Amino acid sequence: MRLGWRRDAWEGNAMFNILERGKVVGLLAIAAVVLVMGCRGTAPATASSTGDGGSGVVDGDGAGGGSYASGGTQVKYISDPTLELNAIAVTLPAGWKFQSVFMQGGTCVPTPFGVYRSASADGWSMVERMPSLAWMWGTGPMVGYMQKSDCLPVKGPLSAEDFLRYLTGPMSVHYDGPAPVPAAEEEKAQEQIRDSAARLPGQFAAIGAQQPQTHRELARALVSYTIGTTAMKGMLDVTVDCTETSYAGQPGLTNGSLGHPPQTITGQASTVNKCVASTTYYTAPAEKLAALVERWDSTGLGTKPQQEWVDAWIRRNNEQTGKYIRDMNDAAARRRQALAAQFQESMATQQYTHDQFMQTMQQSHEQFMAQQQASQSARSTAASDWVDFALDRQTVINPNNGVAGKIPNAVSVQQPLVKADGDGTPW
Repeated sequence: MRLGWRRDAWEGNAMFNILERGKVVGLLAIAAVVLVMGCRGTAPATASSTGDGGSGVVDGDGAGGGSYASGGTQVKYISDPTLELNAIAVTLPAGWKFQSVFMQGGTCVPTPFGVYRSASADGWSMVERMPSLAWMWGTGPMVGYMQKSDCLPVKGPLSAEDFLRYLTGPMSVHYDGPAPVPAAEEEKAQEQIRDSAARLPGQFAAIGAQQPQTHRELARALVSYTIGTTAMKGMLDVTVDCTETSYAGQPGLTNGSLGHPPQTITGQASTVNKCVASTTYYTAPAEKLAALVERWDSTGLGTKPQQEWVDAWIRRNNEQTGKYIRDMNDAAARRRQALAAQFQESMATQQYTHDQFMQTMQQSHEQFMAQQQASQSARSTAASDWVDFALDRQTVINPNNGVAGKIPNAVSVQQPLVKADGDGTPW
């Protein structure tokens, strides 16, 4: 059977400091596009091209699919509809048919990429750029925070050769074994990743983040299958770009034990590994595969990202990252304001409760003291009456100066004196 693809089948669907994570995520996306856009097949096109995404054909014998001798080429473009720009130029033999779609990426493959199929006029030979696939693993809490809903179910490192062996299962083709990668292609790929990585240290250092460690591995594998009675051969050609990103543990407080205050400790550090595999598939009748691969290796066929689109994509990514950071700042500011208002309200409630409590306590104290004074006064009056009775006298008070005095009971009380409580009698 022949492997095909459909657009709808392939399209993807406390904690670390959010602000810094937003900056790192933005830089990782830029780093990824710099690395991925430096993949193989980026030799300049030798054909003229139209500016509207059409093709410019150089005269030659590329049609028919049966001949792979050096011939004419044509350039097709894969456009990014969101930026309304030609994103990727694809150089292919003149007369070959071309279908493509631009994929915007997802959570595991954050960068966009082009997917295409180029077929000879007779339909027997074909070159496909397959969708990028990725997997993720690591240690520490950051691995759990990462979105990975569209990652492959691979939980550890996987070599490029093993990835191709893994891929032949879903493709329903027979894995015949590895094929050598041309030395020039290997050297070019490693040079690209060195140059790409050299551009990034300053940007990561500016935000105090550690630059991810990058690794690129190339591999090829031969496969076989049949269409009716025709023996078909294929070659899978993959570039696997891996990054290892380290995140320092964040400080936090522990609950203090009895008699001891809370202590500041550093949380667990994290290491996140992600690999993105970009695969090209060559297939032809068994006797023609070698010639097909040789031509695509030697005549500058393949893809080349358009610099205008790369710059526009990075610019938009920076703007989106900046907006994300601003939104996080605004959300954090609103939360701080809400917490401050909640704190003030809580303090006001506590103060009101305290004032009410103190007022109640004061009222209770004053009532108690009044009762005590009244009781003491009653006891004092009773004692005074008994004494006055025993001595046959009475108590009088001069209201002008509040001075109390005693006079005999036989003497009438005259102004300004007034008789005090008790009249010298025992009742």
